[in-house]
Amino acid sequence: MTGYDLVIRSRRTVTAGGEQALAVAVQDGRIAALHAYDAAPPAAEEIDLRDLALLPGMVDTHVHVNEPGRTHWEGFASATRAAAAGGVTTIVDMPLNSLPPTVSVAALAAKVRAAEGQCHVDVGFWGGAVPANVKELRALHEQGVYGFKCFLSPSGVEEFPSLTPSQLRAAMTEIAAFDGLLVVHAEDPALLTECDGPTYEQFLRSRPGAAERSAVQRVVELARETGVRAHILHVSSAECLDVLARAQADGVRITAETCPHYLTLDAEQVPEGDTAYKCCPPIRSAANRDVLWEGLAGGVLSCVVSDHSPSTPDLKVPDFAAAWGGVASLQLGLRAVWTEASRRGHGLGAVVRWMSANPAALAGLAGKGGIEPGKDADLVAFDPAVTEPVDVRRLHHKNPVTPYHGRVLKGAVLTTWLRGRPIDGTPYGHLRFGD
Repeated sequence: MTGYDLVIRSRRTVTAGGEQALAVAVQDGRIAALHAYDAAPPAAEEIDLRDLALLPGMVDTHVHVNEPGRTHWEGFASATRAAAAGGVTTIVDMPLNSLPPTVSVAALAAKVRAAEGQCHVDVGFWGGAVPANVKELRALHEQGVYGFKCFLSPSGVEEFPSLTPSQLRAAMTEIAAFDGLLVVHAEDPALLTECDGPTYEQFLRSRPGAAERSAVQRVVELARETGVRAHILHVSSAECLDVLARAQADGVRITAETCPHYLTLDAEQVPEGDTAYKCCPPIRSAANRDVLWEGLAGGVLSCVVSDHSPSTPDLKVPDFAAAWGGVASLQLGLRAVWTEASRRGHGLGAVVRWMSANPAALAGLAGKGGIEPGKDADLVAFDPAVTEPVDVRRLHHKNPVTPYHGRVLKGAVLTTWLRGRPIDGTPYGHLRFGD
């Protein structure tokens, strides 16, 4: 007689309490119980990973899927296949660069129709906060978006304009009224300049760290004034960390994230003309990267998410002034972060906290982000020791352009389970909506 649907054993099961020798019992798609490695009751299916690691599925709350409207850049089918291959079991889709952007209930409905039946992992949605839609924000919240993305500087697409300081205050006031979440692309447009040439050095000068710091200061001041929950997206400049740390110590409701490319790449290694490295804000110096790691280890930065923002190869022209800005890395984030984290003495428990538990908590995804009874059985078999160079031909991104091509990364995703079922090419991901 069988007990559970599935039991997966690993001597390196990563829970909130650290790595433990455990048997994870699954029933009806959820984690039913945790047992000692050799003491689980029988199950219809039993898998023993031995010394391979068992992780919770990663939660990536910063993914530009781009469908509908720019599906030739990326789409739900290709993005979620890439996510699954990279150990990511839940993504939250950004409101741009799709057409229409997700700034109204009607636009959200169009996004949902586009996603239905295509998703290999679970998918949630951010709404957008733009100058003309303050009155739409509550309705979008009630439809289940996890929060609202805004820009303080030009977004790069005309249909998603940035907010002025007064418009930012109005959006924050409205979102605070229903205790929503505002996530902010924080660069001060007054401190950005036109990139005056094709080189990476010229591009980097055009988007200085001071522009991030100034914008973060503005968000902190308005979050303090309005009481809104605010989250700073893709922090690339270490100049922001002291501002964030002081605000957090003062009780301001503000959190922040960074991305794998800011933690693993640096400006000194960007090959001239290789615009796969171009993103906004930009990849900065190795010394800056070291301080970001300190901010992450200290908890000032709480999440590491991809900001997967792909485009077609023709938009990545070999000119840093003209090329599309965005790094494609959804399939590679876990391996990239583990490579650098392990080199710096951080364990898998820290990586899981940054890439699974904390992003799930940010978005309010209560059933995600950890291996514990009651949560979805979203699990990843991971070999932490193997090393292998990245080959773009093995990526599932629709347009496999990435700065990681040829880079040797540590770790391998062997199997990804969504609610206890191995992801096998059949799209059975759920569309998820907040309370």
